[in-house]
Amino acid sequence: MDYRNDRRIVLTLDAGGTNFVFSAIRGMECVGEQITLPSNGDNLAKCLTGIVEGFERLIHGLPEKPVAISFAFPGPADYPNGIIGDLGNLPAFRGGVALGPMLEDRFKLPVFINNDGDLFAYGEAIAGFLPHVNLMLAQAGSQKRYRHLLGITLGTGFGAGLVIDGNLFIGDNSAGAEIWLIRNTIDPDCFAEEGASIRAVQRVYHTYCKHHHEKPLTPKDVFEILEGRQIGDMVAARLAFQTLGVVVGDAIANAVTLTDSLVVVGGGLANAWKHFAPAMISQLNGTIARVDGTRVDRLEVKVFDLEDAAQRGQFLSGRQKQIQVPHSNRMVDYDPMKRIGIGLSRLGTSHAVAVGAYVYALCSIDK
Repeated sequence: MDYRNDRRIVLTLDAGGTNFVFSAIRGMECVGEQITLPSNGDNLAKCLTGIVEGFERLIHGLPEKPVAISFAFPGPADYPNGIIGDLGNLPAFRGGVALGPMLEDRFKLPVFINNDGDLFAYGEAIAGFLPHVNLMLAQAGSQKRYRHLLGITLGTGFGAGLVIDGNLFIGDNSAGAEIWLIRNTIDPDCFAEEGASIRAVQRVYHTYCKHHHEKPLTPKDVFEILEGRQIGDMVAARLAFQTLGVVVGDAIANAVTLTDSLVVVGGGLANAWKHFAPAMISQLNGTIARVDGTRVDRLEVKVFDLEDAAQRGQFLSGRQKQIQVPHSNRMVDYDPMKRIGIGLSRLGTSHAVAVGAYVYALCSIDK
């Protein structure tokens, strides 16, 4: 079904560790203005009050009653039953909170909750990065098409979601694609999120910084230093984002070894793409050793940065040629270049999550 023309309204929420962004979606577009409230993730009473307030404010401004509530939370939980618990970025929910049933009782609507990385990937697969790449391939005259998408979010945490041939991969325990727990290549005793998050950029910068700062800098501040718009330690700033790129690239390499898919990146840290992408791509297209010390390619596929014009051109062109069928004069198309592309969100992270939540709810209602 084409949900772009669906007139039903679904209330959505992108629940990050810092802010909650509420939206009403119809036809995969926002109805009215988004509402942003602090998450208060360390205070359960304030957090729940804020969630109810956000949805009530949305409903008050709508032309008609919504058909469902569908939203994202950052981390593993019992999503099919709407129970949130043991989230690192929202500690107030530890021990289990039946958030879905609470909202169903309050608003008398079906409620669907999923992981934020899952819904980000789902939205980009439906209406963002995946169709965008396939359209570019079609316009370039290539026969190649992609059906799978790994979505990566870089911000307060390091999240992921996986869409396989149009279907969201949840896993048997609502814990699929939990990339944050992949081993950190720089510090193997730690998980990847320790090197691929806001706190990681801050830690690396201040570890190597030779300048005095009155207070800890944000990643945006570190970015501004690299852009020459703020005074600071340029070497430490460059190292902070290069380190991010190395950790993210290694984690994605481990993931796409299994998924063989396009990769889309969103989240606040994605805005610094040009400062961490080269280190990330270097990891993906690097080598790995045999026990005798000889090197082989890290991946079975070549990875192209689709935000770079030259690499995008190579990705779209491939090595397409025609070869002859044995014992026949017939020719067939053949592209021997195994490749995937990685690039930035085409919808914006919050809107991609909202689109994913919207379609997930309507698909569930329509079953």
